[in-house]
Amino acid sequence: MCAGRTLNSRRADNVGDPPVAGQLWRVERLTGDDDLTGVLEVDAESFTRPWTQEMYLSELRNPGTCHIYVARAEDCRVVGFCACWIVVDEVHINNLGIRPAWRGHGVGTVLLRHVFLEAERLGASRATLEVRTSNTGARRFYERLGFRVVATRRGYYTHPVEDALLLWREPS
Repeated sequence: MCAGRTLNSRRADNVGDPPVAGQLWRVERLTGDDDLTGVLEVDAESFTRPWTQEMYLSELRNPGTCHIYVARAEDCRVVGFCACWIVVDEVHINNLGIRPAWRGHGVGTVLLRHVFLEAERLGASRATLEVRTSNTGARRFYERLGFRVVATRRGYYTHPVEDALLLWREPS
């Protein structure tokens, strides 16, 4: 909620507006389906096979393992999200998406650093994820945050079929 309006009521107005210089982002854990429409929009803008609403609702039914964080701009839109599992000492990044107009402005970095801090607070010191081999921008982003390629998963992605690089981030 922001100024008495839900996130979704802002969608048509200015969802594609680029970030303002010096703008700060808030990161909050998604605990219900209030902002799920915003997450679904970002997911659809970010992936060739976005998750469905039912997939996210199923994840939200497991709050001990599943954690979904949303990045909000000053006007409270969902500008990005990260869905992950925290299991024992590991955090597995399932999805990380940023609205296209907001990419390259630090939202993903703020979001993932928040996820790492929350994961550490819950006892997870390592992180893992998969990324398409062709997604060099995402790979460079993850490497800047300490991830390293450790393996390849053949034919992991569909639409189009493509290998995935398995990345790990060990404690520093």
